[in-house]
Order: sequence, then structure tokens, then C-alpha cells
Amino acid sequence: MLVAAAVCPCPPLLVPEVAAGAAPELDAARAACVDALGVLAAARPDRLVVVGPADSAGPEAYPPGARGSFRGFGVDLDVCLGAGSGTESGPGLPYGLAVGAWLLGRTGWTDAPVDAVGVGDALSAEGCAAVGRDVAARAGRTVLLVLGDASACRTLKAPGYLDERAAPFDAEVGRALGSADVPALAALDVALARELKVSGRAPWQVLAGAAESTDLAGTLLYEDAPYGVGYVAATWS
Repeated sequence: MLVAAAVCPCPPLLVPEVAAGAAPELDAARAACVDALGVLAAARPDRLVVVGPADSAGPEAYPPGARGSFRGFGVDLDVCLGAGSGTESGPGLPYGLAVGAWLLGRTGWTDAPVDAVGVGDALSAEGCAAVGRDVAARAGRTVLLVLGDASACRTLKAPGYLDERAAPFDAEVGRALGSADVPALAALDVALARELKVSGRAPWQVLAGAAESTDLAGTLLYEDAPYGVGYVAATWS
């Protein structure tokens, strides 16, 4: 049963070692993520499932102890999913899930066992919802850490250049995540999200599937678009 969820952005720049001199620009986003994880801890969970973007359609499961790395960004930093030293077996965490592992390590998460699932933008809305339903059907009290960014097309210097459709799309995403609007998340346009380079669409629709039979209330903690990319942090509890 899903009892709470935290929604966080997942740019590698969230990690101060990766951001280097630009790290203070995302201090507010980091603080919001820490607050969101506090809501998960307060829900007295039996397990935490991290859901984030992946390169393949997925779903691809990652066990407790799965490792990730930011060495691709020139930083000698490795992370582990949950407590422990990690395991070398199995696939390495994609960057979005690695950011999630970093967030859990930053807050010292020990409240429940952790595993993860990666979903890509090729997975349909219904496919995402089915993943969410499966996660929510697990026995015990389940909480989700849902990772993903909104559009990457908010300004001329954004990774996807300026697209006038980006700001309205992001505004609807922020409203839906901040109000726990399950139908609105389920109805996000898959093709438009791909065109706007939205990494969070599939993870958010996994959340929508997991929350279908719940009555959770949402709180928006953070919404901004530094570097022309939409970042949203919210909690459902």
C-alpha cells in the first residue's frame, strides 16, 4: 500500500561535487528534497522504492546496494542504493537514480529497505501506471521517491532551446504534483513530453498508477527553472 511519496528533480548538478562553483544556485532545490524525504520517514514505511528515468523503456529493477557513479562528469564520486557498501553485480544505476541514491545518502536514510525501478520515455502512460500498481500492491507500507525533471526548453540557453509550449506544460505539472492530481498526471501527453525533453513524465505516471486507490494530499515544495530546465519538488502524504 502506498502511504507517501516524495517528488524530486534529478539533475546531476544537484550533487555539489558535480555542480562545483555553481552549487549554491540549487541550494533551495536541495533543501526541498531533504524536506521531502523527511515526509517519507515520518510515514513509518516498510520499504522505499525509488522511481526514476532510465535510458531503456523499462521497467528495469535495481536491488538494494546497486551502485551508481558520477565519474562520467569528471567527479570521483560513487553512490550506493540504500545502506551498505553496495554490490558490483547487476546493472549500474542511471544518473537519475544515482541522484536519488545520493539524496538518500545525504540524509542518512535508514528508515526502511530501498530498491529502485527505472522507466524510460518509450514506456506508455498505461505501462507506467501498471508499474505503479504493481509497486503499490506490495505488502506493507510503501513510500516512493519519484525522480525526474520537467521540460528542458524554457529559455534560449536551455538544453532543448526555447519552446513556447514548455512553460504551460511545466505549470500543469507543478499544479498536478502539488495537488496530488492523479488523473492529470495520468493524462500527460507522452509525445509532447518527449519533444520538450521531460525526463520525469514516465516516473510521474508510475506515481499516478501507484496512487490510484489512495487519498493522498499534495504539497508543492519547490518550482523553478534554473538553466532553462523545470525542476519540481513535492510531497504526497
